Amino acid sequence: MEPVHDHLIRLNGLRFHFREWPCQKADAQDLVLLHGFTGHARSWDAFSQAMSSNYRVLALDQRGHGETEWAPPDQYGTPYMVADLEAFVAALGLNRFVLLGLSMGGIVSFHYAGKQPAALERLVIVDIAPEIAVGGLDRINQGVQANDIFSSPEAAFEAARAANPLPPEAHHRQRVVNNLMRLEDGTWTYRYDRALRDPNNPRQRASAEEGWQTVARIHVPTLLIRGELSDILDPEHAARMARDIADCQLVEVSGSGHAVPLDKPDGFLKVVREFLVS
Repeated sequence: MEPVHDHLIRLNGLRFHFREWPCQKADAQDLVLLHGFTGHARSWDAFSQAMSSNYRVLALDQRGHGETEWAPPDQYGTPYMVADLEAFVAALGLNRFVLLGLSMGGIVSFHYAGKQPAALERLVIVDIAPEIAVGGLDRINQGVQANDIFSSPEAAFEAARAANPLPPEAHHRQRVVNNLMRLEDGTWTYRYDRALRDPNNPRQRASAEEGWQTVARIHVPTLLIRGELSDILDPEHAARMARDIADCQLVEVSGSGHAVPLDKPDGFLKVVREFLVS
């Protein structure tokens, strides 16, 4: 298997980082991965390696996350990230590609797909809809206000583990450790823009009504994955997504919360593979 490559590319005035997992198949289809709000490109390492047997996998650090440059505080939100994805697709000359987005990345993905881009062939949306369950939204808001400065990577991992004990431990540790950066005083914090955690710096979002209208315009085969224990994607909203998208399969991953690729990586890989080979 070929080694992963890290790339830098300039899009919409910012320096973006993405990881490329090559495929030995000369005609391999491209699979683009978009992480969630607290995620990063390396969140996908294990999944990308598994999928690279059949796809060239491209995992993008979205603006303000991972190794991608931070944007001005007033230039975050769905419209900016959709424009970034459009620029990424154009810069790499992608065609008939598969797009997979988790949570925040899923919102970007369905808004992109709702514009009916000719280059998109299939879509996977993970545990998100145009409306978010109230309980989950409260949890997210509390998490944004939680401590984000740690004495060591181990302390950061212990905090993450206390907040979510579901993921396999080694898998969880890899995600946390690769989402940290060291500060000048020797402490550690998350590798994404603190402006994103500032409640006084609201990000541009579409209304729920606009989101549902966008979802109804998606015209490519779509897989919607819901975590069985999710507090973000209500079953009713998931069912509506499956009805409103012309060609949509809804699959629930047993025992998983909202972060399906993290909580149940094997179950997540299985349902994605089954959809893409169908």
